[in-house]
Amino acid sequence: MSGAIALIIIGAVAFLSQETGRVFGKFRVPSVVGYVILGIILGKSFLNILNPYFVDKLSLINDLALGIIAFIIGGELNLRRLKRLGKSILTIAIFESLGAFIFVIFLTYIFTKNIHSSIILGAISSATAPAATVAVINQYRARGPLTTTILGVVGIDDAIALMIYTFASTFCLSSFLHIHSSLLQMSLRSAGVILFSILGGALFGIILGYLLKKLKSKEEIFGFVLAFILLGEGIALHLHLSELLFVMSMAFMVNNLSLRKTNTAIETLNTLGFPLIATFFALAGTRLDIKLLPSIGIVGIVYFFARILGKFGGAYIGAKISTSLKVIQKYVGFSLWPQIGVAVALAIMVERDFGHLGTVGGNLSKLAVNVLLFTTIFTEILGPLMTKISLEKAGEIKVR
Repeated sequence: MSGAIALIIIGAVAFLSQETGRVFGKFRVPSVVGYVILGIILGKSFLNILNPYFVDKLSLINDLALGIIAFIIGGELNLRRLKRLGKSILTIAIFESLGAFIFVIFLTYIFTKNIHSSIILGAISSATAPAATVAVINQYRARGPLTTTILGVVGIDDAIALMIYTFASTFCLSSFLHIHSSLLQMSLRSAGVILFSILGGALFGIILGYLLKKLKSKEEIFGFVLAFILLGEGIALHLHLSELLFVMSMAFMVNNLSLRKTNTAIETLNTLGFPLIATFFALAGTRLDIKLLPSIGIVGIVYFFARILGKFGGAYIGAKISTSLKVIQKYVGFSLWPQIGVAVALAIMVERDFGHLGTVGGNLSKLAVNVLLFTTIFTEILGPLMTKISLEKAGEIKVR
């Protein structure tokens, strides 16, 4: 394929992604759902305009989009906000993420008998997409303790999911590469990757935060942030660390050193990076292979229900332990169903981390991507509905 044709296709996908997202947004459906559905239609399962060979050539788009997503996640966190949210929200977020992780591992393993697949699916399941939930809260002008708790939990959930995935992927890679280690050694190796990713990102964040204080224009701030995102990702990959955790940690540190400049950077990234991220999710959608659905159908169904049970059970236990209000204990778990967003990013990470490891690694990446995209259809339809019902039951809905 010539460079001219490739540019035409990329431009067309960027345009169509944004237009599809805009149309879906009019129906109060998260725009990201539109991006993914467009990708499914253009991908190998239907029109085959974006075939796997062409998509593989666009790995740089994936890398850049993943870096921007990770920076935005880290940039939304700061110590003052975490203190304001309180221990109960952090406890609920940790337990609901781990609940999904553990439930999905256990229940999918019963059917797959493949511990690597189950661990990776469990890691992906820990993520919760805030967009759909926040849209429902804004639409119905919900206010109250449950609403505040939901917003806090989904706000820090993705950061926890990134750490869980880093641990899980490092653990599985050690096994895949036949590194002869005990369970303790593999666990320590995973913990080491997390620790050094966070420390490396924090160091970059200190440097970037210092530099940003000297800058005034949005253009300069954007340029420096984008350069550090690319540098951070590249160095993390070279050192076999987690690039997403590295960049997220960098953004977190910058946010606590220079909040105003971080907000400016995120605002600019959201604006200029918007078509890139839309294209990223469309390209993710092209990976759905409907021919595999019959073979992964049972696993997908088990994943769907195991994730819901884990989210609900974990959130309930976390709320109980932190002595949250009864209304929070009862309903917060119903508002954590949506998964599209960071979960898709993690599925793409699975493809990058394991896709090159022969047939077994390729099958694992295909399973992760297709299970996620298949179940997303249901979580994005039922998730907002369950959020609305839980807020109504809690008496926090204000009808327009």
